[in-house]
Amino acid sequence: MSNTFGKVFRITTFGESHGPAMGVVIDGCPAGLEIDMAFIERELSRRRPGQSKLSSQRKEPDEVEVLSGIFEGKTTGTPIALLIRNRDARSRDYDHLAKAYRPSHADFTWHKKYGHRDWRGGGRSSARETVARVAAGAVARQLLETQGVQLTAWVSSVGDVSLNAPEETWDFADIEKTPVRCPHLPTARKMEELILQLRKEGDTVGGVISCRIEGCPVGWGAPVFDRLQADLAKAMLSINACKGFEYGSGFAGTSMRGSEHNDLFFRDGFDEEGNPLIKTETNFSGGIQGGISNGMPIYFKAAFKPVATIMRPQLSVDEQGEEVLLEGRGRHDPCVVPRAVPIVEAMAALVLADHFLRSQSSRLTDL
Repeated sequence: MSNTFGKVFRITTFGESHGPAMGVVIDGCPAGLEIDMAFIERELSRRRPGQSKLSSQRKEPDEVEVLSGIFEGKTTGTPIALLIRNRDARSRDYDHLAKAYRPSHADFTWHKKYGHRDWRGGGRSSARETVARVAAGAVARQLLETQGVQLTAWVSSVGDVSLNAPEETWDFADIEKTPVRCPHLPTARKMEELILQLRKEGDTVGGVISCRIEGCPVGWGAPVFDRLQADLAKAMLSINACKGFEYGSGFAGTSMRGSEHNDLFFRDGFDEEGNPLIKTETNFSGGIQGGISNGMPIYFKAAFKPVATIMRPQLSVDEQGEEVLLEGRGRHDPCVVPRAVPIVEAMAALVLADHFLRSQSSRLTDL
């Protein structure tokens, strides 16, 4: 249970951090979609460990194998199965945790819920599981590109270092030029310095990832329980270490007056068929109103806690409730947000691909 996400464009991930492989089955992807395997590989390389001094030094090539659903470069309409083998798991790094509960990890809750757990890196609770989401998200992004939808995520804060520079000084082309993935290079350098300093101290830090979605047409989403922002929130909060989500004006909007916050509509010309193009003067709604996209850019933020594994002694207890002294071993990220950027994009793409396909049955177009 709970390993499947989506309703029409649906994924099921499988595998454990220290098992033989990770994988995903994608169901509901339409037939005839041209798949660029090099793009999937590039997205996986953005998430993989060992890419810089800011990340875990686990060396995983994260090469994807297609088991089904793609033939002659196109989807067949049948389930797409993608496999990513684990090549560099070191289970011995976790031997001392076989009976102990790590602070702020899933060890205790998992054991109490299931009565049995995989202590080798956390098993399914490990962030290693997200490699399957990124692979599926890369397929979803290629589906969205057929509709002109583009997603961009970036790191907007690490600890107390925030991207406060005016947006006109940013350059999204710079996101992949630094290991921290911030579009403002001076701020990126400060973020990197902070992460490296905390790594030397055996500590960790959290941060915030921002995401902007351009080209989403009017009408994706639904009212009540399947609101677009609600599904985006669930997608983000399902990512390891994610502790918060806000879209549009978010919490800052609570200090505004309605007269300031309302997004006023105006007609911005006509389309090729003579229909009026309706836009809003401001975008405090974040591109979503009543749970449905309104055609304006969608933007949101996701907050991530500090990585729970630190290279410092901490007191905890074992399965018998006896006190134990634990200290992190092995290879871990001092800050999760740089590698989480492609995960945020992947999960947002999965939500949008699902709502795109669901929107095709929302009404009869030729009455």
